[in-house]
Amino acid sequence: MARKPDNLQGSLELLILKTLDYAPNHGFGITAHVAKASEGLLQIEEGSLYPALHRMERGKLVTGSWQMTNNGRRAKFYALTPAGKKRLAAARDNWKIVSRGVKKLLKFE
Repeated sequence: MARKPDNLQGSLELLILKTLDYAPNHGFGITAHVAKASEGLLQIEEGSLYPALHRMERGKLVTGSWQMTNNGRRAKFYALTPAGKKRLAAARDNWKIVSRGVKKLLKFE
């Protein structure tokens, strides 16, 4: 049985998968989307993002292809695979359970 990722890694994966579910994007675009969508509450550091993307690419959750950005720079764009869409659904369900548990714990006295 495969080892489950820790919560931080699992949360990072969820953020990336959800962003790519919206549209294929490059690394900087992913970080910008997460920051904007979360109104600045969530930020992905470059040192965490690229290892996660490479791990997800090796795991066939995303595919990458080199393309030109809107400002004429060459960047690797990532897109969800069918396996990535399945992982997103599972991660979303898991996050709902985890967040419910944390909410209950914070209310506990």
